[in-house]
Amino acid sequence: MAIATTTIDRADVERIVRDVIMRQATGGRAVSPGGIPVLRSAPAVEQKAAGRRNPLVVNISARHVHLTQEHVEILFGAGAKLTPEKDLYQDGYYAAKETVAVVGPRRRMLPNVRVLGPCRPDSQVELAFTDGISLGIDLPVRISGDVKGTPGCVLMGPNGVVELSQGVIRAMRHVHMGPDDLEYYGVADGDKVQLRIESPGCTTMLEDLVVRAGKGIKLEVHLDTDEGNAVNLDRATHVELVKPQKCKCEH
Repeated sequence: MAIATTTIDRADVERIVRDVIMRQATGGRAVSPGGIPVLRSAPAVEQKAAGRRNPLVVNISARHVHLTQEHVEILFGAGAKLTPEKDLYQDGYYAAKETVAVVGPRRRMLPNVRVLGPCRPDSQVELAFTDGISLGIDLPVRISGDVKGTPGCVLMGPNGVVELSQGVIRAMRHVHMGPDDLEYYGVADGDKVQLRIESPGCTTMLEDLVVRAGKGIKLEVHLDTDEGNAVNLDRATHVELVKPQKCKCEH
């Protein structure tokens, strides 16, 4: 899949990005990969299991940005707030109408990167591996929120620019679980499970999905765009979470 990037002179970065975002605001907008919502899943991937509150849903999470309220106002104007456009699968979370351009050290940018709400205590950019290559950023694989010591970038909006000193990551594949799901699978927050995906010519077992637990959470796996494309998720016919077996070997 081709990654849309643009090579630009430093002096022209802000002008070009502002033009892109203004065109978006006036109706000529390009939708980020995955569209709105930023998450996408194939209907066949939802597998209902008896006795569980939620079906297992596997979603591809396209590149996106989380912002603090302070950064929202810098990028979109004093007093600005995120505007919900589409609810995400987890209750209380949404894809906002607002987008930003992400600029990397190679002076290339990813325009129209979707902002997700609500605001967070720290701004964060979540990209796929190929996005990092295009921008010249060596993306560390981290759980969302774990941004200490990660690379930074420049975010550009219609009203201002934010330079992040850290916060650019490749999100580690993970599965959100509520209390009933934890009990069903016999796992705890922070444990790792496996995901078996059956798709035409591409049946795959993905390891090291981190369990992220919370009350009121629906059972949902998040993969990034590269992972979803690699396993042909859009054409998947069956998905299954598997708890790794402990080795019984004698040493």
